Amino acid sequence: MSRFERFAAIDWSGARGTRHRGIALGLCEAGDGPPSLVHAPDARPWSRTAIADWIVAHRDAPMLVGMDFSFSAPFVERGAHLPGESRTADARALWALVEAESEDPDLGAADFIQQRRGRHFYLGAADGVKRDFLHWRQCEMTSPGERKPSTVYDAIGAAQVSKASFAGMRLLYRLSGKVAIWPFDPMPETGLVLVEIYTAIAARAAGIRKGRSKIRDAAGLDMALAQLGSAAHYPLPAYDDHATDAILTAAWLRRHADDRALWTPGRLTPQIAATEGWTFGVK
Repeated sequence: MSRFERFAAIDWSGARGTRHRGIALGLCEAGDGPPSLVHAPDARPWSRTAIADWIVAHRDAPMLVGMDFSFSAPFVERGAHLPGESRTADARALWALVEAESEDPDLGAADFIQQRRGRHFYLGAADGVKRDFLHWRQCEMTSPGERKPSTVYDAIGAAQVSKASFAGMRLLYRLSGKVAIWPFDPMPETGLVLVEIYTAIAARAAGIRKGRSKIRDAAGLDMALAQLGSAAHYPLPAYDDHATDAILTAAWLRRHADDRALWTPGRLTPQIAATEGWTFGVK
């Protein structure tokens, strides 16, 4: 995997609207040089569509790009992504379904979720008992009895990942066939590769304790980067957890891109790869 020369991490957003302050793009070059924040071409907050365009524009670059959302929904546990609906045999079929039934002009999917509240998605007490909606992908069950805090079917609260993930599936639909998306595509010899990331993994690797993973100052960011063997970052005009997550995770990708174990996790089967995908960094 040493062919990668650039490493990008994108903190994503599923919010309504066309410009999103929750999107941030961190970038660093091979080696140990300082990571930086990439701004949208028009100096306004990123749109999801502009992120898609940026990725396609760099499709031929030797770049590893991580995106912070779930690339698919649970399948193995129940034999379907959305039990009771038209069967989606793999993740690409799910991406196509989300695309076909979402109207947000900037790749959002809030309407897709809203149409299925109470059947597949939990948005509040009126939908029933929350635990009935909690299902996880195989990579989200990191050890026996331990699961990722939130699932793509839980669409309520500050920690929910549902809206970002289904918006991300529309992005993946747009990128499918244009860039390699791991582990759904075979690893190409050249060009950009897109992987799913979980920024908390980078935070833990940088020595930040669980529950305190958000960095909102320059000194804290540089201390975390040093733990990953990276030079201090280029100064930012403002510090928020979206920007610092993206910068820190880009440095983490650079440090771990050559870790063969992360590309060949023992629990990743061909069925899981096709239907659920996997988070890069989960062994």
